Amino acid sequence: TVMWFPHQAIRERVAQHAPDLLFFSGDQIYEGRSPTFADRAHIHLDYLYKWYLWCWAYRDLTKDIPCVTIPDDHDVFQGNLWGEGGRKARRDVLGGYVHPADFVQMVERTQTSHLPRSPHTEPLAQGITAYYSSINYGRIGFAVLEDRKFKSGCGGGRLPDTGTRRADHMNSPDVDPKMLDVPGMKLLGDDQLAFLNEWSADWRGHDMKIALSQTVFAGMATHHGGDLMRVRCDLDSNGWPQSGRNRALRALRRGFIFHLAGDQHLGSIVHHGIDTWRDAGWSFCVPSIANFYPRKWMPEAEGANRRAGAPGWQGDHLDGLGNHVSVFAATNPGRKTGRDPADLHDKMPGYGIVRMNKNTRAITMECWPRYAVPGTDAQYPGWPRTIKQTDNDGRKRVASLPGFSTRRMSDPVVQVIDERTGGMVYALRIRGRDFHPWVYDLAGTYTVKVGDPDRGVWRTLTGLKPTHGESSDLRDLDL
Repeated sequence: TVMWFPHQAIRERVAQHAPDLLFFSGDQIYEGRSPTFADRAHIHLDYLYKWYLWCWAYRDLTKDIPCVTIPDDHDVFQGNLWGEGGRKARRDVLGGYVHPADFVQMVERTQTSHLPRSPHTEPLAQGITAYYSSINYGRIGFAVLEDRKFKSGCGGGRLPDTGTRRADHMNSPDVDPKMLDVPGMKLLGDDQLAFLNEWSADWRGHDMKIALSQTVFAGMATHHGGDLMRVRCDLDSNGWPQSGRNRALRALRRGFIFHLAGDQHLGSIVHHGIDTWRDAGWSFCVPSIANFYPRKWMPEAEGANRRAGAPGWQGDHLDGLGNHVSVFAATNPGRKTGRDPADLHDKMPGYGIVRMNKNTRAITMECWPRYAVPGTDAQYPGWPRTIKQTDNDGRKRVASLPGFSTRRMSDPVVQVIDERTGGMVYALRIRGRDFHPWVYDLAGTYTVKVGDPDRGVWRTLTGLKPTHGESSDLRDLDL
């Protein structure tokens, strides 16, 4: 077995950044290699042994800094996880949990019992419970998501034959990836998706929002494994099911919510698209702290709309599942770092830092190699990168609504509602007092709600018609 414990160097380097909050996105333990092979006959004790090593390794950080931990597939001793609402499964691809429910509950209690209570209070299948919830810390809103627990399984004849020995890997160029988007397949599940849509509209105590989950909503690997074998469609990724992926991105987009995740063993920055490239939000997938199973993003076609001199794997692409992705950075393996031990550092391990600037509403992503000393060594190529909060809704603005000024209230919350459907177009807390709402469609009329949700003070403007351009006139709103 391989063991990089006790992770002293990376712990000390993370501490140099003085983070306000820590996030461990899953696979805190690896059932087969951290540091011993899985003892499934004594699975509870084996997990606790490995979990206590994690606690030992990071205790000097977590004793002083708030920490969010969420389990992923290897934490529950599965190679992959399609949880399908907590049901029992004989094999993981069939959807569900392979090991006993009391074991799954123990894993989740050790890692998530300190989180706020989930709005989903009813037990799931086998009595397994949900832990997805929200946190308000330092006027940043955090949605803690479970993007594996409710996901549909991909095996059992639900999908076309993959042409491989794995139900979750599709390599045949003759299969249209849209055929894999079978009706009824779930990603976040109905209740969790409803929670995310409601939370995107709720700005009580929030200046900015960020979603935390196991992995990003795209298939961000074209090669996998020790030999970096090519894979076209990886159904373990959250690029599948495509319809569920798009629903999740729409929920994030309407609240300008940035997405931070891990699991892929490949750091990446992606601007996501739903109907076209770059019309949704941004994600940052952090690299793994130690990488046993490398992945690579190296599509055969060169990306469009990339900066001059950028490699072909950057720019606008379709992932293997046909999803729109615009790739700005990736920690692709293949180069020698010259750092020992090479088996650790040449697989591109490290960690991510996200800086949320509430004054400017800027979001900066940093990606540090495990060996790097902050202030001395460089980050991975492509980092740091800074985006604006509003970049997390990339739809094209085609018209404006009448502007307003809240003379006696600074930084109000604005909600824009399409009166044709009653659906919220977007919501955010603006900076300052003056604002010209924008919309993405010239047709119809809109309602704009302006106010302070913390005090329950609102003004509602109805029947607003969009126009080309932005008027210099501002309507005074007394709040």
